[in-house]
Amino acid sequence: MAITTIIASVLISVTAVAIDSWNRSRAELRASRQAKYMVDSMAKDFESLVTRSGNKFEWLSAKTATPLPGSNQQKSANASKLIFFTAATDRYDGKINSADDKGGDVSCVAYDLQYKDPIDGSNSSFSTFTLNRLLVNPDQTFNNLLSQAELEPAFQSYSPQLIDLKNFVCENIYQYSVTFYIAVTKNPGTATATTLNVPVSIGPTDGNGRIVDFRILGSGIQLAASPTSDVTTDELKAGRVTAVEISLTVISDFGIQQLRGEKNLRGNNMLKFMAKNSFQYSKRVTLPCM
Repeated sequence: MAITTIIASVLISVTAVAIDSWNRSRAELRASRQAKYMVDSMAKDFESLVTRSGNKFEWLSAKTATPLPGSNQQKSANASKLIFFTAATDRYDGKINSADDKGGDVSCVAYDLQYKDPIDGSNSSFSTFTLNRLLVNPDQTFNNLLSQAELEPAFQSYSPQLIDLKNFVCENIYQYSVTFYIAVTKNPGTATATTLNVPVSIGPTDGNGRIVDFRILGSGIQLAASPTSDVTTDELKAGRVTAVEISLTVISDFGIQQLRGEKNLRGNNMLKFMAKNSFQYSKRVTLPCM
């Protein structure tokens, strides 16, 4: 009986470890699929980013979501409201050169992270962090959104459509950040001229490499302050955006369930929870020349 008890205990321990490893592998696989879907979607839109110089119109707006999405117990660490113009290939539901295609190739796209039930759109006990994408077809983009000095106010009439189920991209995206890389020339026209590639991240507070509001206009880059002491605000405004990096944190389904019920996930407890239940992904995309 003693030998049987020892063998049973070992088998139970080995089985528990195996089940835990299997559950974590399954969670990581699903999280990677969610991340890939989001990153690929956003990367395709950024790869065909449309800007035009020599005007005062706004072509890209990237602002920190205020307030950050989440429940009373736990808010997202970071999220951006993105609106920009792109030559998206899925315009007119992908029916390009058909009777549905009304001409034009410049669409407007918006991304928004929300905390809601991905099925019915309500804030219920099944709420999670959902990323939504809204694409405005070229004819509506031309009539209502192009040639605007400020893109976000012009887009307000379309914003309610972001919660439509058809605009759902993926869930369990706890946070995502967008970092723009700006080529800045120091001391232009002199023998000491140098070019720096300065990262500028969109975040909830200014400083430490982050700013809360970033825009691209036909007259250049617009931002309130420089996130680094290496370059001035004027030097950044005269720079050129060369790339964008998308970074995100995906929480497993089991982690989301815990997050809904926990009220004391603060400080070290939150760090331990994220280390066990979240996965990090990132992708850098080269942008078309401004």
